[in-house]
Amino acid sequence: MRSSLIRFQKALRNQGLSGAVVAAPEALSSTNLRYLSGFTGSSGYLVVSPEKAWILTDFRYTEQAKAECSDFEVVIGKSVVETIALICREQRIDVLGWEADKVPYETWQEWNDTIPVVWRPLNRLIETLRMVKSDNEINKIREAARIAGESLMEVLPSLIGRREVDVALDLEIAMRRRGAESLGFPTIVGAGERGALPHAHPTERVIGPGELVTIDFGAQVDGYKSDETITIATGAIPARLREIWDIVAEAQQRGIGAIKPGVSTRDVDSAAREFIAGRGYGEYFGHGTGHGVGLDIHESPFASQDSGQQRTLEVGMTITVEPGIYIPGLGGVRLEDTLVVTEDGSERLTIVPKYFQNIGVVHWSQKSE
Repeated sequence: MRSSLIRFQKALRNQGLSGAVVAAPEALSSTNLRYLSGFTGSSGYLVVSPEKAWILTDFRYTEQAKAECSDFEVVIGKSVVETIALICREQRIDVLGWEADKVPYETWQEWNDTIPVVWRPLNRLIETLRMVKSDNEINKIREAARIAGESLMEVLPSLIGRREVDVALDLEIAMRRRGAESLGFPTIVGAGERGALPHAHPTERVIGPGELVTIDFGAQVDGYKSDETITIATGAIPARLREIWDIVAEAQQRGIGAIKPGVSTRDVDSAAREFIAGRGYGEYFGHGTGHGVGLDIHESPFASQDSGQQRTLEVGMTITVEPGIYIPGLGGVRLEDTLVVTEDGSERLTIVPKYFQNIGVVHWSQKSE
């Protein structure tokens, strides 16, 4: 049986819930539904009790649901709300959890009028379970990171003279050729002054010599994503840009060094943020230091100063460390790796070296620092 389903069923028992419904109609695709069932179709609903599980979908996905959801009884082509009500009556499910943050009010109102249960919000229970990854999940992220990293190193030597959009396209093609099912997220490419944009969408701008280029990229393998960012030089750059590159590199290493079981995600953020602030660039680092990576590109845990997002790191959690400095009119630097928390610290899943590289002077290599 799927380990994620077993854990969810145990959590239902622990919370006194006799069942839960997880919905993903076409207008509301749910990552949580895929996590629990393995279903990759565009329309499905799960009903889960501590002992049994059902997936409700339509004719288009009959065979797909049977193949992907072996732990679930597949129910096809019936009224969703009436089927859920029938299952609840037959299985004596009288307290039903639901994703109040995802289901539209009109949909839930129909459920509430038809399904004879007491409703209880799941309060992001599934997202909490997803934070600790299985070995299988980690291996998929590792493979996505390998594909993405090798693809980037193929593309980098031809960076100068190419448009940002061409670089993004070249990188996608290289990842697809290596087996990625898709991009992990839209690739970010920011050259020169556009490096000051943390999420710089690729443009027609031509990458020239003597500037920094930031590339944020990732691949997807079996639903799981990788996330990595580099900032490299295309020749001699102004001294201030090299200064901020060195500061960001040191801040990233301090953030990575803080990762271990029992440490607060806020402390990981502080390790990077306080170094940048101490060097006089605190106002130019305005986002969190990191986030979890899995079926979603941004998922818990989040490393920031937001007390509401604070989590204690556990073995099996993934987290990025991606400090940055962004100076309008000049440019910016961000360096990012995805790591998994281990018993004695962390393991880096992303593979591109983070030492300073100047492709305008030397050819890109995979040598270690």
